[in-house]
Amino acid sequence: MKPEYVAVVLALLGASAPLTATSVTAQEAARDTRREPVVVTTGSAILKRAPDRAFVNIGAEARAVAPKDAQAQNAKTMTAVRERLKALGINDSSIETRSLDLQPEFDYVNNRQKLRGYVARNIVEVRVDDVTRVGEIIDASVQAGANSINEVRFDLKERATVEQEALKAAVADALARASALASGAGKTVDRIVTIEEQRAEMVPMQRSVMFARAEVAQAQTPVAPGEVEIRATVTVTAAIK
Repeated sequence: MKPEYVAVVLALLGASAPLTATSVTAQEAARDTRREPVVVTTGSAILKRAPDRAFVNIGAEARAVAPKDAQAQNAKTMTAVRERLKALGINDSSIETRSLDLQPEFDYVNNRQKLRGYVARNIVEVRVDDVTRVGEIIDASVQAGANSINEVRFDLKERATVEQEALKAAVADALARASALASGAGKTVDRIVTIEEQRAEMVPMQRSVMFARAEVAQAQTPVAPGEVEIRATVTVTAAIK
């Protein structure tokens, strides 16, 4: 490249730098003028529904000196429990194994550990689609040999539908709050800028039903389903004018 051409190129490059800086500054200023006032509000909703589904954790444990004997006794008991449940119309797809283990048990004599035997445990979760039958399912399981009922959880078959209803109600609550804030400042809500859901883990309602096997009374075990609460929380950012 000839010297005069180099000088011209350098001059052009030098002149372009301040133009670029000026352009960026102008763009930022333009953005600042376009910024609009907003309000940020949080809305919430709680919907209560009568549960129409329950989950019951039913278990059995057996002890023996030999591990194979403990396991065999436990398997026999749980097979009888499953057969009893099937006789009540509970199919295999509604029964899920949640825990299965075989562990040694020890006694401590004179600060020394001595093997006592082994304990085998098996816990299944039973889905009950008619909550009025929960007590019946518990009693039948205990009569068949189950010796532990860990918990009963109540839920909704159409939980997703109710969750969507709760979200709509939470948005309505947030918008009402945004309108109140804007009105207090002599303005009105112009449009929604963002909506964010504040998700929290939904845990089905639990009822503790802790008891070991005993003589089963003639009366059916009473179980009160209560209500299931579905909660939703959202944060809304709205432009005001």
